[in-house]
Amino acid sequence: MRFSKLVLAFVFVFISSFTFAQDLNSQTRKFNKLLALIEMTYVDSVDIDELVEVAIIEMLKDMDPHSVYISSEEIEKMKEPLEGSFDGIGIQFRLMEDTLVVVGVISGGPSEKVGLMTGDRIIAVDDENIAGVGIDNAGVAERLRGKKGTQVVVTIKRRNVKKPLEFKIIRDKIPIYSVDASYITENNVGYIKLNRFARSTEEELDSVFQKFENAGVKDIILDLSGNTGGYLDKAVSLCDEFMKEDKLIVYTEGSKMPRTEYKSTDKGRFKKGKLVVIVDEGSASASEIVSGALQDWDRAVIVGRRTFGKGLVQREMMLTDGSAVRLTIARYYTPTGRLIQKPYEEGYDEYSQDIANRFLHGEFSNVDSIQFADSLKFTTLVYKKTVYGGGGIMPDDFVAVDTTLRSDYHVELLRKNILFTFVSKYVDRNRASLSAQYADVQSFKSAFVVDDNLLAELKAEAIEAEINIDSLAKPTPEQDLYLKNHLRSLIAGDIWRNNEFWQIYNEFNPFFKHAESIILDEKLYNSMLKGK
Repeated sequence: MRFSKLVLAFVFVFISSFTFAQDLNSQTRKFNKLLALIEMTYVDSVDIDELVEVAIIEMLKDMDPHSVYISSEEIEKMKEPLEGSFDGIGIQFRLMEDTLVVVGVISGGPSEKVGLMTGDRIIAVDDENIAGVGIDNAGVAERLRGKKGTQVVVTIKRRNVKKPLEFKIIRDKIPIYSVDASYITENNVGYIKLNRFARSTEEELDSVFQKFENAGVKDIILDLSGNTGGYLDKAVSLCDEFMKEDKLIVYTEGSKMPRTEYKSTDKGRFKKGKLVVIVDEGSASASEIVSGALQDWDRAVIVGRRTFGKGLVQREMMLTDGSAVRLTIARYYTPTGRLIQKPYEEGYDEYSQDIANRFLHGEFSNVDSIQFADSLKFTTLVYKKTVYGGGGIMPDDFVAVDTTLRSDYHVELLRKNILFTFVSKYVDRNRASLSAQYADVQSFKSAFVVDDNLLAELKAEAIEAEINIDSLAKPTPEQDLYLKNHLRSLIAGDIWRNNEFWQIYNEFNPFFKHAESIILDEKLYNSMLKGK
């Protein structure tokens, strides 16, 4: 009897596959005939390869917003942020006044080894002039990146050196870091700013957690605002640091993919202690897995705004010409069964406007503008508080966009890219004295003041850029303070790195201030954790 059932099952699968193959072959022949007719009879000459690519792109777009086609030329570029490295010379640069200025030299990288310095201006690459010719970021990357082991010759102009200097640089693997910042606050709270979940994330975080553990840190603020996601296993590994053993972190399921569960182990170092997670509308995919799991198990207070709502699982599959498709094969669900993915039934165009629509509908400024149907209510697994599904993770503590922080003057400085250019030039001129005066960021924080002279220099730059300052609303005292703090943080970031930028910027960062006020107040923290 059992043998007969197996035979019947096999016959059913074979017939179904045969029928599917017949249908597929029929449609393939139809598509090929159309291409042949276009090529033989269409009134104008056409690029058949381009037509096929357009057809693939539009077909995938009609299925779901995250199934995408990747041309053979794009594959390596798209992998770089998640693989955690690329081949290049190891500099951070900024285009200022049509000139490429080195704003950072990666420690241990090829450029540092030959002696390139922050503030150097690259005027030629392999004898090709790149200064004053309107080069853009893509043009710079095209000339400076290349395969590991290949040579590039750069000519630079260095301050106080009369003649241009020439450097022969051998390209190498350059790391892309996923931890933007990690430091311990004055109240002994660990802070981590994570921008993506890449191949190197687990290793980077292991070093951070070890530093925290050695310093006796118990409580942590995990900042996932703007985190675009990445590898599922790295999100699971991060949750593992905070959750008790054998707890469901996330599961995936699709019509052709069986349910797969991911659970915590006993390896974590911070399974106790207070934990606050910062999220916003830019937090997507893997960052939503982390915040959703920690919220469902009542392990963390989630602070910020509703997350992006990207809960579709893609698998990359190669096509015949070296191109690929990332095809959606399943969906992510939190431990309580909440679907992370937001709706996309109204089509790709409407889906792509979702964040803009949230802003227009007032969701960024007023929590009451967010309405959930009763069918989207779920109950957390420990304290039984109400949480919501239906797309994205809704925080426990809402942080509205503060549109009053930046003055009209501040906005104009940013819009015309004057602030960053001004800071780069200021630090370039004063790097030696700043480095001599401030041994570390702590001494800088306590002693560096944005004085009237510095503000006057900035104002002169703004006027030169044709900003009509008199026509703008007068800044409030709070807005003046915010601009000064932004300047301080940018200067610190230019002298040192991102880590130092965030240590100063967070002093006026509403997300961080909310998170810190909660984590330092035991009663408030427990109340929010339990939904009371």
